[in-house]
Amino acid sequence: MKNFIRTTLTGRATLLSATLVATTFLASVFSTASLADYSEHPEAGAFVDTMVDDHQFDRQQVLTWLAYAQHQKSIVKAMSRPAEKAKPWHEYRKIFVTETRANRGLEFWKENRATLEKAELEFGVDAAIIVSIIGVETNYGRNTGSYKVIDALTTLAFDYYTYTEKRESRKRFFTIQLENLLLLAREQNQDPLELKGSYAGAMGWGQFMPNSYRDYAVDYDGDGFADIWTNPTDAIGSVANYFTKHGWKKDQPVATRAYIETTPSKEGLNKMKRPTATLGDLIAQGYKPVEEFAPDSKAFPMSFKAKYGTEYWIGLHNFYVIGRYNPRTKYAMAVYQLSELMRNRICESDQNC
Repeated sequence: MKNFIRTTLTGRATLLSATLVATTFLASVFSTASLADYSEHPEAGAFVDTMVDDHQFDRQQVLTWLAYAQHQKSIVKAMSRPAEKAKPWHEYRKIFVTETRANRGLEFWKENRATLEKAELEFGVDAAIIVSIIGVETNYGRNTGSYKVIDALTTLAFDYYTYTEKRESRKRFFTIQLENLLLLAREQNQDPLELKGSYAGAMGWGQFMPNSYRDYAVDYDGDGFADIWTNPTDAIGSVANYFTKHGWKKDQPVATRAYIETTPSKEGLNKMKRPTATLGDLIAQGYKPVEEFAPDSKAFPMSFKAKYGTEYWIGLHNFYVIGRYNPRTKYAMAVYQLSELMRNRICESDQNC
């Protein structure tokens, strides 16, 4: 009987050991697959077919590019905790609306004054907003991103949004960006393996995604190449073009601080969508704007967690347009407040505002 029990337990232990080995092996295979040659990735076949069938790329060339792309664990980590979601407003604000960034912005403004004035005249976009966008995005070219864009886009399209955080819409978005990366590389005679950007694949001083580059980047100095990576003139023209194409209204307000007279409705609160309510509607709901604007102005309410309480704001149409660059209220507010800080400094120095 003892021999029977011993034999049975030994058999079960052997089976358990074999199961653990098999499980470990499969996990290793899956992990290795996500880190390996992207030309052999399960998601690669359909993508390569698209590039060949729809855009007449050479199949072997696309496979070669994918073979050089590498999975980046740090991208997965960064994508999992974006600052807009992880930090309350009073902490997020301290990253972007600072004296250092404002001073660098004023230096950038003075160095590129002629180009900014030209862009403001031709595109109708406030120079302060253009400067602020470039400041928030890359600290005036100091942090344009060190990831290979092809690594970022393959990691996100083929792995992160396919296996880690399964979201079909985001998977499709980053697959489209990868498609546009190869297209812009061909159109601009660039090597897609050498283009650098952020962990999300955004590029240059203004952090354009590949499809935005193809749609909105402009060769603003006329040298034959829309260089948003190293040329501030092209970066300024491209940001201005992006804003005007997304509906920026010249000389119109952006936002105003508000107070509340009663507990306001949460309808539309912090919804970064094209506003349909009017300022008059929000006043009727209990919001009291600090600045006076036309009651029929399209507007939406916002609240931000400040250090010692809640701040209420009202965003107008142009605030929504800033959100077309990045659809987060914290981001758009940081851009707006940095632009106001720099505008006030410019006005003080020039004495002509």
